[in-house]
Amino acid sequence: MEVTFLGTGSAMPTGDRMQTGLLVTHDDRRLLVDCGSGVLHRLAATNAGYEGVSTVLLTHLHLDHVADLLPLLKARWLAGEEHLEVVGPVGTKGLVDGLLSVHGYLDGRVDLQVREIVASETVSVGGLSVESRETQHSIDGLAYRFAVDGDDAEFAFSGDTEAFAGMARFVEGCRVVAHDCSFPDSVDVDGHPTPSQLGEAFADSDVDHLYLTHLYPHTEGTHEEMCATVAESFDGEVHIARDGLRVSVS
Repeated sequence: MEVTFLGTGSAMPTGDRMQTGLLVTHDDRRLLVDCGSGVLHRLAATNAGYEGVSTVLLTHLHLDHVADLLPLLKARWLAGEEHLEVVGPVGTKGLVDGLLSVHGYLDGRVDLQVREIVASETVSVGGLSVESRETQHSIDGLAYRFAVDGDDAEFAFSGDTEAFAGMARFVEGCRVVAHDCSFPDSVDVDGHPTPSQLGEAFADSDVDHLYLTHLYPHTEGTHEEMCATVAESFDGEVHIARDGLRVSVS
């Protein structure tokens, strides 16, 4: 399994960080996780391209995680692709229906399938086994754990959430985890963790590699300090995710 960070920024993107998006691949299986502004352009630069990704999995429905959803649909239609599946938490169908009501000329251009899932389900999405759990954010959302049959290497992505012990338990056994760490400790924030909060929540975790993502501009110049703060409590390796970074989960 390989993870490509397409967008590691936030609702306040910077010149080198698009909004949230990940590409999870295994052999010929490709799954786009979240689709924020700028993610379509990053996806076009991968070997898969937007032509090769027919399934999108959403963690939650905030704009910086869904803004490129209809641009992806349109790009696939114009490229001659015939299918797109959108999977996400309750409310995903309403979101897609609402977008198509505004941009009605896109309705029916591709075979569009929308599927809603709830916490604690394990479902097949894009050829991968995906387990979900609820997050702690300003709206309902899901974190995901990804696996491939016959392979014990697993990857997990928190989506937007505060850090809490339940999330650390959810990702136990995963070699690689990407987790929201939006702000440095100097910022008082709800719905997202600071480095010290994340480190404390993962203090007893067996995760090997923890990638900090969903980075607001407030974190610029503090990345090394953020990693060091997490590492005060967490025993694994801590990394700052960046757009274009490819990580092998094996």
